[in-house]
Amino acid sequence: MRVVVAGEEPTEHVVDDGATGLDLFGTDQTIVAMKVDGVTRDLATPLTDGTEIAPIVNTSDEGLAILRHSCAHVSAQAVQLLRADAKLGIGPPITDGFYYDFDVAEPFTPDDLKTLEKSMARIIKERQRFVRRVVTDEEAAAELASEPYKLELIADKGSSAIDADAAVEVGAGELTIYDNTRRTGEVAWKDLCRGPHVPHTGYIKAFALTRTSAAYWRGDQANASLQRLYGTAWATKDDLVAYQTRLAEAARRDHRRLGAELDLFSFPEELGPGLPVFHPKGGVVKRIMEDYVRQAHIDAGFHYVGTPHISREGLFYTSGHLPYYADFMFPAMDDDGDRYRLKAMNCPMHNLIYRSRQRSYRELPFRLFEFGTVYRNEKSGVLQGLTRVRMITQDDSHSYVTREQAPDEIRHLLRFVLTLLRDFGLDDFYVELSTRDEDGKKKDKFIGSDEDWATATAVLEQVALDENLTVVPDPGGAAYYGPKISVQCKDAIGRTWQMSTIQYDFNQPERFELEYVAPDGSRQRPVMIHSAKFGSIERFMGVLIEHYAGAFPMWLAPVQVVGIPVADDHAPYLAGVMERLREAGVRVELDDSDARMQKKIRNAQTLKIPVMLIAGGDDVTHDAVSFRFRDGTQRNGVPVDEAIDEIVTMIAEHR
Repeated sequence: MRVVVAGEEPTEHVVDDGATGLDLFGTDQTIVAMKVDGVTRDLATPLTDGTEIAPIVNTSDEGLAILRHSCAHVSAQAVQLLRADAKLGIGPPITDGFYYDFDVAEPFTPDDLKTLEKSMARIIKERQRFVRRVVTDEEAAAELASEPYKLELIADKGSSAIDADAAVEVGAGELTIYDNTRRTGEVAWKDLCRGPHVPHTGYIKAFALTRTSAAYWRGDQANASLQRLYGTAWATKDDLVAYQTRLAEAARRDHRRLGAELDLFSFPEELGPGLPVFHPKGGVVKRIMEDYVRQAHIDAGFHYVGTPHISREGLFYTSGHLPYYADFMFPAMDDDGDRYRLKAMNCPMHNLIYRSRQRSYRELPFRLFEFGTVYRNEKSGVLQGLTRVRMITQDDSHSYVTREQAPDEIRHLLRFVLTLLRDFGLDDFYVELSTRDEDGKKKDKFIGSDEDWATATAVLEQVALDENLTVVPDPGGAAYYGPKISVQCKDAIGRTWQMSTIQYDFNQPERFELEYVAPDGSRQRPVMIHSAKFGSIERFMGVLIEHYAGAFPMWLAPVQVVGIPVADDHAPYLAGVMERLREAGVRVELDDSDARMQKKIRNAQTLKIPVMLIAGGDDVTHDAVSFRFRDGTQRNGVPVDEAIDEIVTMIAEHR
């Protein structure tokens, strides 16, 4: 029979009846699976006449997911060899790795991880084959009778819980078990799984177990608490080493550690999880961000407004956020039978401002902006420093426009966003276009007509393309009331963060009965464009700390200059220089502590202060100072007037 292997130049191959992908690619272990007429399959799948085959390599996103999923199975086999009573949860691939959940009597220890890695290496060396079998519900239940969580998945066949334990979904409504089979034919281990998998464990060339954590079964706090084992797998050992190097660099840049070391913010236990307080130095950074974006909004034609932190619950039914968004809102407060909610979004209140009086087409675009602090009932397990909090300060804006004005307004907002990101040192980005789920699984989550969704989506996409931005689809990721574009930024070490968002909303104007008087005197419905430039000030600050590894550019640094006297006698002279800098608007500190000069220099470097001005006897005599920069370079004997001018210029020019 004949098959076609896809590529830049497709090639036709003649193979025997019953041949598999292994007969085509079996000697090349960089190929871990294949697509058969567009469907991802194991290499052991028999081929049929006339099919088109596309190899999946272990360096591709799909290939890495398959490799990691197979490695997750190896980790689970090793766990059950170490702890025979361990019960299996699920083990999907995730970004840069995989995890597997287990019900075990005692949490895993660091020594356990070392033991498990050795056991995994032995399993990999055995080159155990992954053998796929289709089974009935009854057969699966009988074979996995000792695995209560697998039995639950069997009972929920076809649910997302099973989908989560697959690198790629293949088939629907059928159950499959994968046997890990030794060369003798003995089944060493088995698992309920959709696959696909690599042909045998020897395809796993580079892996590591990274950490453990607690996790609730199926993510529900009402369910059992399990132990989650995390790991990673890569195509080559060099790729693994590169990843581990990136992890070490990410740990060095961790904003939670730097926030404490640089005295920027903290999370007091007394307040509760996810509720930060900003210390004076962190407050400086936050104020600079707020001042920048407030003035930028005013310059862009926005009206600055303010709204309460709580509202009667009915407002959020009018907006549609209840019940769509109820899981992320804090429970209602009762005031003599009147129910109130902490706001989780600002838009309903901005709609009330718009609706407070009659509007004319001449007022549109009508733009509102505020620093609105909202509250999201994030689960404690997903909170992560400033980048995932329960108190979110948004530079939130809403533009009310005619349908004809919507494209230009979105373009205006997108350019605003990109300018802001570049000004803060983030200039590597692309756009993600979040649309509704079109295949019916979650379609009920979204409100509005098909025509409105199609129009709004097309407008957002076209504006992004017109600005020469790469657009990546995000099907199903839209808000319930309309599609959005979000700007995804890469930081200094290549990690991607979701930052600013722009959303097209044709639903809330309808729900709030917003109108404007058109030129012909008729009353028309505006379109509402949501936008958050920082997204969240807290999150944006966390990203900036990691992007700069705490070494903020001089214009953004909490302390821009520290004065370091060579000896105590020189402190009064340097205090005068610091006062002149302070009068020029520079943020300064004088280190007149009892520490030795070299200790003071090390302290300033630890605090990542951009400029140290050092003064000794010669400097006092010649009305000069010595510059020492954060990178260790130094210039001596700089006249004070020249030093002040240079520092002020560096700040003004954002150097």
